[in-house]
Amino acid sequence: MLEIFDIIGPVMIGPSSSHTAGAVRIGKYARSILGSKPIEAEIRFCGSFAKTYRGHGTDKAIIAGILGMDTDGNRIKNSFTVAKEEGLSYTFVTCEIDNVHPNTAEIVLKGDAGNNVLVRGSSIGGGNIIITKINETTVSINGKSTTLIIPHRDVPGMIAFVTNVLADKGVNIHGFSLSRDRKGGTAVMTIELDGDTDATINDAIMKNPDIISSTILNAI
Repeated sequence: MLEIFDIIGPVMIGPSSSHTAGAVRIGKYARSILGSKPIEAEIRFCGSFAKTYRGHGTDKAIIAGILGMDTDGNRIKNSFTVAKEEGLSYTFVTCEIDNVHPNTAEIVLKGDAGNNVLVRGSSIGGGNIIITKINETTVSINGKSTTLIIPHRDVPGMIAFVTNVLADKGVNIHGFSLSRDRKGGTAVMTIELDGDTDATINDAIMKNPDIISSTILNAI
């Protein structure tokens, strides 16, 4: 079922919802996943992005998102200048990635806390995005809902443990996916939630010794 947003697209600055608004959202989500102020960025464009990113302003848009701007921000066109003012260095490269959407970018960010993250995202039309990779983990996140990312050891009872924590906290789940590298290896839960949540959920989830980490990503 289509939503009205899917038909008319987002409120935005720029010539293309796919190449501009979607790029802003990918950049902003990468910043959210990093969890600190970004100081270095390498942006890898592939497919259509690689061919048209300068002409369509995708380069400015993705930097704007990394800086935390919204799709309707008037400063998007000046994002390179803002990046210099805020101490963000960046490079653009083109690449080929097999079996991905044509409008795909990989962003490698370094934060001022010394942390790093790789995020792969695709702009799929109308300003909508799908995040498909975080570091070495395959995910499927549209950025429209608060989302929990929980890498854990692939042992029995993990799904029941996490969902019980959420039930105890009064949090409703509306989307769930699970992937793993191999049986008995590392698995990753991606859980989409109704409404907002807080860090006490992470604290409760991390009490299980088989949980590797728990990260709350707010809607973008």
